This record gives sequence, structure tokens and C-alpha cells, in this order.
Amino acid sequence: METIVLDIGETLVRDDRHWASWADWLGVPPHTLGALVGAAVAQGSEATDALRILRPDMDVEEAYRARAAAGRGEHLDESDLYQDVRPALAELRAAGIRVVVAGNGTVRAGELLRALDLPADLVVTSGEWGVRKPDPEFFARVAEVAGAAPEATLYVGDHPADDLFPAAAAGLRTAHLRRGPYGHWWAEHPDVVETADFRIDALTELVGLVASSSSSSSVSAASGVAPEAEGETGVRRGVLRSVRQVY
Repeated sequence: METIVLDIGETLVRDDRHWASWADWLGVPPHTLGALVGAAVAQGSEATDALRILRPDMDVEEAYRARAAAGRGEHLDESDLYQDVRPALAELRAAGIRVVVAGNGTVRAGELLRALDLPADLVVTSGEWGVRKPDPEFFARVAEVAGAAPEATLYVGDHPADDLFPAAAAGLRTAHLRRGPYGHWWAEHPDVVETADFRIDALTELVGLVASSSSSSSVSAASGVAPEAEGETGVRRGVLRSVRQVY
């Protein structure tokens, strides 16, 4: 493994502030919006669909611009990072691994992330590239900036449809992170288990993966995460497979 590329939302950055600010803007309790986000996740839908349930006629991009104009735009500081981010990224760089942060986000999000001075060689967002995950072009850009062959590049993320499946389709190695709503809800789904080269619970596990990348199957087995039985997946199996067929 020569390069590790990391998603942003719910991989490096907690989404608490993001959804709480939207709830405040819409005038609803945070737990109401949180529950609707959870429902969208369980259905295999986009989390932003929760906003449209509350405001069916909402143009999310227009609402984002209105919030920014009102002085209630994006904010990101050290408290929004998961606690394992800095130590994990620092260890990877110390081990000689190129570290890239590349995920969905606005131009402003990229500016805020770079202002945190993370131990990374490159920080870039979809807004800056002009293409969003899961578009294959996004992962073509990932392959370009990785500076390594696809088989020597690991993409790490929590979202199966946005991170795991398209990264694998692009020929990259993949690590599914059990973090955030998507990461937890879909972690044991058969498609995730089948596709991911690695499944991890914390970013600090990445250093160990680098050291033992030649035996990915043994790492997966050691994670203690087993595929769900057919009778337990029910609708969840069908929902995720329908998303995956796009690739």
C-alpha cells in the first residue's frame, strides 16, 4: 500500500453540527431531522432526502446559499474531527504512506479542512473538482492524485454506495469504516462484506493494514464481523443490491 485516500463526512468529520444547523434553519428539533436522516439511511436513500421530507419543494443548493448569505453557512473546527483522525493520519505519513483526503463537499468545506492543517499530502473536495461521488469520474480523479497504481491505493469510507462500490469498480482497494449511520447500518450487509478488502472500526487500524496488506483476507476474518444470515437481512439486502447495480 503506497497511498491511502480518505472520505470526509463521517470518516474524518462528524456530521452532528451539519444536521443540527439544518434543523435550526428549518425550525425543527434536531432529533426530528436526525430520525428522518436515519430513515433515509435505512432505505438506502440519500441523507439529504430527509430535508425534502420536511420541505418537499426545497432546492437544497439554493437553501445552502441562502444560509450562507444569512451568515449561517458552513463551519468546521477541530471539535468536528473524530478523535482518531490526527493520530491515524500522522502515523500513516510517518510510515511513508501518501495521505489524501478526497470526498464530497463544497469549495468552502475544502477551505475549512485545509485550515485545520491535517497531516495529509492533499485535501480536496468534490466541489473543487466539479464532480461528486459516486460518479466514476470522481474516482478517476482519485486515481490521478494518488500517485500510485490503483492496486496500491486504498480508499477508506463509510458509505457503501458512494465510497465502497465505486472505488472498487475503479480498481482501487477499499476499506469500509463502521462509523456514522451508513457505516453502522450497512456494515454487515453481504455486499459490503464481499466487496471490501478490509473492514475497520477506527482509522488507527489503517497502520496495521499497511503492514499486513499482503493478507487482506486474514485481516477481514480477524475483524470479527460476520455476514448477516439471509433471514436477517430482508429488505436491507434488496435495497443495497439495487444501489450497487448502478456500478
